[in-house]
Amino acid sequence: MPDRILDAHTSDPKTMGWMEGLPPPPGKRLAWARADHMRFPTHRHAFSRMREFLPSARVGRGNAVWELPVSLRDDLDALRFTTLDDGRELTWGESLAANFTDAILVLHRGTVIYERYFGTTRRDTPHIAFSVTKSFVGTIAEMLVQEGRLDPAAPIADLLPELARSGFADATLRQVMDMTTALDFSEDYTDANSGIGAMSNALGLTPRAPGYAGPGDVYAFLPTVRKQGEHGERFTYRTCNTEVLGWIVARSEGKRLDQVMSERIWQPLGMEQDADFLLDPTGMPFAGGGLNPVLRDLARFGEAMRLNGQGHAGQAIHAAAVESIRAGGSRAAFAPAGYTYLPEGSYRSQWWMMPGNTGAFSARGIHGQTIYIDPAAELVIARFGSHPIAAGSGNDPVSLPAFRAVAQHLQNG
Repeated sequence: MPDRILDAHTSDPKTMGWMEGLPPPPGKRLAWARADHMRFPTHRHAFSRMREFLPSARVGRGNAVWELPVSLRDDLDALRFTTLDDGRELTWGESLAANFTDAILVLHRGTVIYERYFGTTRRDTPHIAFSVTKSFVGTIAEMLVQEGRLDPAAPIADLLPELARSGFADATLRQVMDMTTALDFSEDYTDANSGIGAMSNALGLTPRAPGYAGPGDVYAFLPTVRKQGEHGERFTYRTCNTEVLGWIVARSEGKRLDQVMSERIWQPLGMEQDADFLLDPTGMPFAGGGLNPVLRDLARFGEAMRLNGQGHAGQAIHAAAVESIRAGGSRAAFAPAGYTYLPEGSYRSQWWMMPGNTGAFSARGIHGQTIYIDPAAELVIARFGSHPIAAGSGNDPVSLPAFRAVAQHLQNG
């Protein structure tokens, strides 16, 4: 790790020269065994190369592609806004480096009006979406609910008997979908001994410590999660909920989650490329954060959600499922979580409802992965990032006002 402070320019993976050369010099080689794919600045290269570090499955596209018209505008970079933390004034163009952006695309009324790629990320580069994956999984679960295939009031023990003695047992499917479960599980990314740290060990996301004797896969890990409190009272963000949800979706469909994603999302939406889905040691796709799509396919999903499930060839996602998501979750349950930059927000079916009563909603992942949808502004923003800080607090003070500035600009003509 370099001892100087690196910004988006000096940490650019092309500037750093990671994995360049035939062979790369020893000091420029990256390895899973050192967790180079999950630490700054080496993750700036790895996030666009995750299948070189971890096993993955393909989420297959269909034959027809949803073509996105392009009419690029040159008036966005100069848009000015004020950050939420220290009141700095920035331009949209400056915000991209401030948030360590790897790629960003803006759709307005279904047309690409802005598209930029940085570092080693290109239009045809799959990039890890981290917890944006959750919103894909939550949307499929909502579709199954609307089809009558899943009962949102069903206890998890009825859906997954393997979890009958876990903390999930008496939680309902809806509580898992909306993350109002009460569990002994911390989402502290800086603590290797937290719940997310333990789950990462089971998943094999990073190397395990010598002598590790814990669960060797996600199926084995989830039954060990204990209950803490009463389900349904408050929102607490925990990735283990999505692993349970992905397991339920897969079992309901009788297919592995990567296949379900292909049939339910990738093919109907006319995605232009296959996606990569990271796998645990049993071949279980990482439902909480393992999807690696290209940027335009991330934007296509956002556009379909903006259009109430409409894709290039008609209704692709159940309109009732989209309506349920966009109605939002309980603000009262969300408030105690204390998200400084998301006042009066809520969470529904693995989607975040944005503040401001504009109807905007978002899929969000660590290090800056985003789909931001503002139906009133007819706007979708898709972004890949590699911010040094995993939590949203690292980029929200810049991202959220920047997104709102673009929305207001487009609404004003």
